[in-house]
Amino acid sequence: MNIDKFQESMYQLIVETSTNLPRDVRRAIKSAKERENAGTRAAMSLDTITNNIKMADDNVSPICQDTGLPTFKIKTPVGANQLVMKEAIKNAIVQATKDGKLRPNSVDSLTGANSGDNLGFGTPVIKFEQWEKDYIDARLILKGGGCENKNIQYSLPCELEGLGRAGRDLDGIRKCIMHSVYQAQGQGCSAGFIGVGIGGDRSSGYDLAKEQLFRSVDDVNPNEDLRKLEDYVMENANELGIGTMGFGGETTLLGCKVGVMNRIPASFFVSVAYNCWAFRRLGVAISMETGEINEWMYQEGEYIDFGATEAELETAAAAETAEQTNIVTLQAPITEEQIRGLKVGDVVQINGMMYTGRDAIHHHLMDHDAPVDLNGQVIYHCGPVMMKDEDGKWHVKAAGPTTSIREEPYQGDIMKKFGIRAVIGKGGMGPKTLAALQEHGGVYLNAIGGAAQYYADCIKSVEGVDLMEFGIPEAMWHLKVEGFTAVVTMDSHGNSLHRDVDKSSLEKLAQFKERVF
Repeated sequence: MNIDKFQESMYQLIVETSTNLPRDVRRAIKSAKERENAGTRAAMSLDTITNNIKMADDNVSPICQDTGLPTFKIKTPVGANQLVMKEAIKNAIVQATKDGKLRPNSVDSLTGANSGDNLGFGTPVIKFEQWEKDYIDARLILKGGGCENKNIQYSLPCELEGLGRAGRDLDGIRKCIMHSVYQAQGQGCSAGFIGVGIGGDRSSGYDLAKEQLFRSVDDVNPNEDLRKLEDYVMENANELGIGTMGFGGETTLLGCKVGVMNRIPASFFVSVAYNCWAFRRLGVAISMETGEINEWMYQEGEYIDFGATEAELETAAAAETAEQTNIVTLQAPITEEQIRGLKVGDVVQINGMMYTGRDAIHHHLMDHDAPVDLNGQVIYHCGPVMMKDEDGKWHVKAAGPTTSIREEPYQGDIMKKFGIRAVIGKGGMGPKTLAALQEHGGVYLNAIGGAAQYYADCIKSVEGVDLMEFGIPEAMWHLKVEGFTAVVTMDSHGNSLHRDVDKSSLEKLAQFKERVF
């Protein structure tokens, strides 16, 4: 095999997976958009999502800035040199990172140091399997941290909030799956997809769950019991009303795939791998002789390009004009009086400066001064994909929000300490932050998770960067923005949309308590 051609084929697979959603996923998102009620927050979110998909297509840039931990599943003919292939895959990963198609995401777990090229012990994940066929089957999934953190594993029997006892049978499994959708809320960038693994041990169960995500959205489970279970979940999970981004709405789940394996008598695990709407999973068939791609997978059926028709553009323009009075424009720095005037449900457009801050920044700010004056300013929970040009100037390639709940231990204290007035992220925050918003006069703004191209377009320039020792995703970037749009989901009056949706969806979950299987 020509190993240089194989490396180029793997580079193409990485770029396409990061920037171009497969056809089955596009069709699922299109169906969700058609089901949603016009004029709702969920409909607005899906409009942004489909716009973002189109922009990623046109720009050949990451759909979401969090390109996750690349996980390859590769089947090779007997006799293939897997060591050489593994080295070629790593080279392709390094090149894709350098070209801004992947965000540098490989971090030393003890020191926190970012390798800068997505290589490190355990990264990327490459799983080889031999088979009798004469070509290479290479598949890749890019699963971001926001949805990875909503994975969950149950050990049966157990007691489930809202559903009661789940036993060691198909009905207990059903309850676990329904609960897994509830517990994700909007933090995993719903509407999402789930892969479920029944049986195994703790590690093999999760592997089986993630393996289900390599199945096509449209396939039919050959196991009749599992087919009925998948159908049940898809028919009922959307009744929870969590909706896109956790804003409420008609669609919470876009796909459910279930696999089963044997277990030992003492253990009965149900493992769930949650995936966001930005379901980046592709595959290729590669010639063993030439190393070139012969076929792309997951590309059967109708292709949806999400390019708006003239009629759709006219409708959108009319709707925007009609709703213009409901949009609040804020120029940073922002006053407490302006913040106190906002309420849950308001749509906000921000102009001026905002500063990124993720896990490392929040931990740092607890014990150190801020590198810039943050009084009246906006913190954006974001780890962007950045590239530097020949003149040394930074440019934003992708910049969607990260999951905010990780900052719950720090956020309220930091806002009060530095006078921060607004925080932007996704998925909402908890009671400690909500209390601080009320006391201090702050607001939480929910941006659309995964919409990395849409928000990158709102960023007009990079004015500076601090704390680069934390790595590109964790540094504090100084961003000048125009028309950066987000929704108020936690206000300074003690209101939280996330708390309300969690409560209402838990009440709806209870209707699925009675035995079905």
